Amino acid sequence: MPYRVMVVDDSAFMRKIVSDLIEQDPAFQVQGTAKNGREALDLIESLSPDLVTMDVEMPEMNGLEALKHIMEQHPLPVIMLSGINEQGMRETIMALELGAFDFIRKPSASTSSHDIEQVGRELREQIRVAMLAKERRAARAAALETKAPERLPPVELSFSALHLTSPSTAPAERKPGKSRESLLGRGIAADQPKRNSEAKDVPASRKPLAKPLTDAKPAPAASATRPESRAAIVQSDAKVAKEDLHQAVSPKTRSKAETLSTAKPGQRRPAEPPSRQAAELEQAARERERAKEAAARTEFTDLVAIGTSTGGPKALKAVLEKLPANFPAPIVIVQHMPPNFTKSLAQRLNSLSELTVVEAEEGMRLQAGTAYVAPGGYHLNVVPASDGSYKVSLTGQEPRNGHRPSVDVMYDSLLPLQTLKRHIVLLTGMGSDGARSMKRLYEAGVTSTIAESEESCVVYGMPRSAIEMGCVSQVLPLHEIGFRLAQVVK
Repeated sequence: MPYRVMVVDDSAFMRKIVSDLIEQDPAFQVQGTAKNGREALDLIESLSPDLVTMDVEMPEMNGLEALKHIMEQHPLPVIMLSGINEQGMRETIMALELGAFDFIRKPSASTSSHDIEQVGRELREQIRVAMLAKERRAARAAALETKAPERLPPVELSFSALHLTSPSTAPAERKPGKSRESLLGRGIAADQPKRNSEAKDVPASRKPLAKPLTDAKPAPAASATRPESRAAIVQSDAKVAKEDLHQAVSPKTRSKAETLSTAKPGQRRPAEPPSRQAAELEQAARERERAKEAAARTEFTDLVAIGTSTGGPKALKAVLEKLPANFPAPIVIVQHMPPNFTKSLAQRLNSLSELTVVEAEEGMRLQAGTAYVAPGGYHLNVVPASDGSYKVSLTGQEPRNGHRPSVDVMYDSLLPLQTLKRHIVLLTGMGSDGARSMKRLYEAGVTSTIAESEESCVVYGMPRSAIEMGCVSQVLPLHEIGFRLAQVVK
């Protein structure tokens, strides 16, 4: 029996094109069409389709409003058809955050027949993956209800990561302005067993990765190329302060003070304007402080790399919003997306996270507390800079695993960076991009490798591939990954 699909679009022409593209595969049948969100909700109630394709911009009720109702009342996979204008891209990112399965770029009347065929292939592939994911989740839920043993790939853990909190210490909702300690107050003590007991839990073949994080080599005090020691900086600041004090009582200033002191009794003294020297001193102090803060942000010892695909925007939001603004490491991210959409994704994540989130640009210096999203159409590499810091390098090389940006390419660029403590994270997504390079990093002895567990994945593809390769040290549900990073990255 074919899967039943509903097509929602305000254009009769587009409903026809999309329906024809879907039914090129006999496994799919278009059960009904709707011209706006309100009509779609009524038809979903009566027809109960397996999947919906949804236009974003429609009269009466747009795609975002309809999607909210669907997720609340009749949760089912929804694939968004997105316009390529800036507004359409922003709304698509919001739709993915609300729970849409994925999106494709909407064909237009001017789209070539070749491009329309490509859109059709992508759409049918997404429908196929969505149906497989839906069936797998249903089978898992049924197995849990009947308490039947479920055949899942074996997973070895080098940390007792699935028991971060006791039942009585569930994490409270994080609110803006909370301290780092409050973010980590989820039962950290329970997550820090004695070294001996932790070592007993780790298989012999995995002990190099299970080494306690507290045994890591101490971070260098400063960059090798930095000419100033801490003492020199303190001395320099003291000298500047001394010179500033001398300027503040210059002859001109003293003369002005004497003039004011000789005013006649009862005569009202003119208001003293702000001292120009004082304003300049204050500005110089602020600039020195900013320079010190900028230098500190580039002198990190840890680096986090996250790869994701289908379901990624919502997963990234869940991870990044758990991290404080002063997170002591940069984060590099590959999300499978076409050009321009990644910029909208970075802007959206930046508005929702305490971190600074940007779309990566060529030559950007990595800074702690900042997340860099690989731009669509370019591979992201992390490379050393001449001054001892690290920077972004973008390349237009051929796609790998069918993707550009590719998670494997980003992970591979981290292999030579052995002076950094590298934390490798693989979130929801179809396929296996990232798994092979995660294995190479794992064998090279990176600090931690984390994969999202099946229970929270939209598509359990990329994490599963890594787990089956035996290169994952921690398997965590999505809501725990951000907290875990905040604990292990020092």
